[in-house]
Amino acid sequence: MIDVAADENLVASARLRSAPLVFGAGALVGVLGGMIGLGGAEFRLPLLIGMFGFAALSAVILNKAMSLVVVVTALPARLAAVSFGDLGAHWTVAANLLAGSLLGAWAGASWAVKMRSATLYKVLAILMAGMAAALVVTHTTGVGPLGLPGPVQVAAGVVAGFGIGVVAAIMGVAGGELLIPTTVLLYGADIKLAGSLSLLVSLPTMLVAFARYSRDGSFAVLGANLRFAALMAAGSIAGALLGGLLLGVVPDLLLIPGLAIVLLLSAVKVARHE
Repeated sequence: MIDVAADENLVASARLRSAPLVFGAGALVGVLGGMIGLGGAEFRLPLLIGMFGFAALSAVILNKAMSLVVVVTALPARLAAVSFGDLGAHWTVAANLLAGSLLGAWAGASWAVKMRSATLYKVLAILMAGMAAALVVTHTTGVGPLGLPGPVQVAAGVVAGFGIGVVAAIMGVAGGELLIPTTVLLYGADIKLAGSLSLLVSLPTMLVAFARYSRDGSFAVLGANLRFAALMAAGSIAGALLGGLLLGVVPDLLLIPGLAIVLLLSAVKVARHE
């Protein structure tokens, strides 16, 4: 009889033999995210699947764990950039989005653990292509508030939050790529405030998805690869700091289409994954 736990431990040890590669891959993800003011978890997911050989659900769970670490690390810096007074004045925005995103996170994680692996690969590919489109649209077009009436705005916030929670849970990302433009469009927040509000929404949303994943047997992949996850998360944090310093160095006219192409190519590769 094959000892699955022992086999997974051997695989985890093999991955850690290339510790510089693990850290470097995390740093690359952090730099890419930092250069556009995001966490970059959407770029980490295809690396976990393609470069390090994790199955779809295992990659999502690991990506979620690392995204959680990166968000917790980034939160103090974000809170220092935007005063508590400004955040407190807009607490209803976070509450409105959370009303949908918490439910969406639970639903998305529930769907992910029940999907066949082949189906999950295709869903991830579609979502990565969607992220590429969102990246281009939000960084190349002027995003302005929609000016919706109060009740409609609240309903739209719940629906948008639910959708973002589902996507974030299935991909294992924080969701800032979607939360920031949504906050600008629906509530007219400026980009800096929207970034801080997105962290306040994404953190509890991620915790809900994480709690749902912890009830599935696939969650054991995190324990078996804890050092791997810690090493890559450390690389992502270091890379994000460097990427933040490089913010604006590469013109958006070159950077955004380039990153979108990377996501599209990754989506094709994930869709074809056996």
